[in-house]
Amino acid sequence: SVTEDLIRRNSEHNDCVIFSLEELSLHQQEIERLEHIDKWCRDLKILYLQNNLIGKIENVSKLKKLEYLNLALNNIEKIENLEGCERLTKLDLTVNFIGELSSVKTLQHNIHLKELFLMGNPCADFDGYRQFVVATLQQLKWLDGKEIERSERIQALQNFPVIEQQVREQEEAYCLKRAQDKEEAQRKLREEEENEAKERSHSDFEGLRCADFSVTVPFSVESEGHVQAPEGQEGGYSQKNFKDNEDDLAFWNKPSLFTPESRLETLRHMEKQRKDQEKLSGKKKKVKPPRVLITEDGKALNVNEPKLDFSLKDDEKHNEIILDLAVYRYMDTSLIDVDVQPTYVRVMVKGKPFQLVLPAEVRPDSSSAKRSQTTGHLVICMPKVDEVIAGWRQTSGSGTSPSDSSRERTNQRSKRIEKLEVDPGKHSFPDVAHIVQEKTPTPQRVRSEPKIIASGEDPDFEDNPEVPPLI
Repeated sequence: SVTEDLIRRNSEHNDCVIFSLEELSLHQQEIERLEHIDKWCRDLKILYLQNNLIGKIENVSKLKKLEYLNLALNNIEKIENLEGCERLTKLDLTVNFIGELSSVKTLQHNIHLKELFLMGNPCADFDGYRQFVVATLQQLKWLDGKEIERSERIQALQNFPVIEQQVREQEEAYCLKRAQDKEEAQRKLREEEENEAKERSHSDFEGLRCADFSVTVPFSVESEGHVQAPEGQEGGYSQKNFKDNEDDLAFWNKPSLFTPESRLETLRHMEKQRKDQEKLSGKKKKVKPPRVLITEDGKALNVNEPKLDFSLKDDEKHNEIILDLAVYRYMDTSLIDVDVQPTYVRVMVKGKPFQLVLPAEVRPDSSSAKRSQTTGHLVICMPKVDEVIAGWRQTSGSGTSPSDSSRERTNQRSKRIEKLEVDPGKHSFPDVAHIVQEKTPTPQRVRSEPKIIASGEDPDFEDNPEVPPLI
């Protein structure tokens, strides 16, 4: 049947929005009944329903904007319920089971109908078929892909009473034959159901016998070390498989009439064959185990499940590690998840993990991820833990570079073990009573005046007591 999920899956061109759909394709979906479309898709202009199992035209009368309806290769036996499709211009009913040719009169209300296809229907074999349709639907321009001439329509209108009588007689004969075919198909269906019920009960009885036999005599020993399976179980699977193949071959070689019932019978047989084959072969979808990213001992592994190109660069100038991952250019960024850890980086691309172990420890909280708008590449910048001051230079006579000297100092610092020494003899508790000390006046030093010693060695020296001493 027509479901909302089926319509949404076939409306990707409209972003899966169904209420504003103008074109919908539901061909080859094994649809048996036409429903819900007139409620969910009122704005439809083009509707493809070919190659299904639809037996009746229904639930399309509210599609006022519908212009093209394709119902080819279905089980339709009568033209009906299309009066409400006011803008219908093209109707394709190729290879159906329409035997009531007079039902085309219901299309007289569709005044905009220009093209009609009825080839491959039983009514197309009636004498006077084309003239009857041309005279009945005067708005038509094309019938079965052939243009209707003005002279052809005039001649069809002139002979319409005689043609209508012929068509009515042929319709009665076809309807009588069709009723007999329906009774025969129902009788065969009842017989097949009875045979299937008998076979099912017989197989259940045989299964019980085999179960009892296997309990009483599980196996017999012919010789030492060799076990023989019980009779009736050897080749059981192959015999059943061979019988199924014979039944399938007999079904396809059996002559059958081209009727709606035969098409449904073929579909049921194919479904039964497919289910039996899946049951016998035991085909089940195997759940793929999740890929191991971290071993039990906590070691991260290198994984590239999405099979993306990448490059890992160690930028010593800025002291960071840069990962350039060639993500697909037109992939939505919402499908990418980045996780940076101190020793590895993980990127989930559409659920597939890309994991890479880093050559040095990084800081996840300072890392950044950016994506190019032109190439789509993902660039992840991860600063290292041990920062190096770029402006520091070591003045030494040796020819070692700053990076080498800094690396040596780091190694020496890591090798030196620093311990915190605590003297247990000292009082570890503070003295609360002497926290605030009283201010005691500090004695001021009396600055001694420098003694001036007259130098008697200088001949020009004159000691004048009135001149104050120099300080």
